[in-house]
Amino acid sequence: MKYVSRLKSVLEKGGFAVTSECGPPKGADPQAILKKAELLRGKVDSVNVTDNQTGVVRLSSMAAGVLIRQAGLDPVLQMVVRDRNRIALQSDILGASAIGIRNVLCLSGDHQSFGNQPDAVGVFDLDSIQFVQVVKNMRDERVVIGGDTLGQPPDMFIGAAANPFADPLDFRVVRLAKKINAGADFIQTQCIFNFERFDKWLSAARDRGLTEKACILGGVTPLKSAGMARYMKTKVSGIDVPDELIRRMECVSKDRQREEGIRICVETIERLKQTPGIRGVHIMAIEWEEAVGEIAQRAGLLPRPVPDDQ
Repeated sequence: MKYVSRLKSVLEKGGFAVTSECGPPKGADPQAILKKAELLRGKVDSVNVTDNQTGVVRLSSMAAGVLIRQAGLDPVLQMVVRDRNRIALQSDILGASAIGIRNVLCLSGDHQSFGNQPDAVGVFDLDSIQFVQVVKNMRDERVVIGGDTLGQPPDMFIGAAANPFADPLDFRVVRLAKKINAGADFIQTQCIFNFERFDKWLSAARDRGLTEKACILGGVTPLKSAGMARYMKTKVSGIDVPDELIRRMECVSKDRQREEGIRICVETIERLKQTPGIRGVHIMAIEWEEAVGEIAQRAGLLPRPVPDDQ
């Protein structure tokens, strides 16, 4: 069977792409990831599989990606440079392609000091931009670092992440340009709550022609509570939650805050659908995969296109 990237197919046909993500379990139970994936079936085009997020030991993203692929969904394999040197990174790209994984998101990774193994040695042999370039060279030039030729190149749709909300703004656009010039085909952004800041970043990216060179997917996250909104504002680096949004969550009763969070998320998607330069959304429903279908339905994102590989 020939596997294809559903994400790439949707974007190449001019569609508005929808992705979400699954966090692998803190254990070896395959059903834990499959249950999450089942909640996303038919609701999104592709499913990100996180790679030991927050530096916490979990089922490997490669294994979880295989399980999702076998279940008939299209995984986006997240790979962080924190834990692998250049040999292991290139080897895993070849392995992922060989088993039918067609998307990779090249990331730095959360620093190990934030996780449950703070004494672990961070590798960072390559940075995330160099990693994007390496995968592109493997795919398009059939070479690994050092120039050795590959017998068969990996078939990969290459992604990278962007954070429009970190300072300084100009540098965030420069960093985006570097990732796209290195070979990123698609970009998934940090979750968007502050549209004023996001619009400035995106406008600068459009002015540089970056939105024509890569497909940008806006990140969205449904808030479960006012407490979650306050926590993300004060405790999570790189996320900008405006005070007025927190007040909006606080103004509804606690038993209605999840509904309000979904409503805000749907409004954000509706706005992104009308924003020039945005080619899709990445719905990050943290341990709340069952909300993704409702969000997609209410935002007019369903039904999803029929996959090319079915």
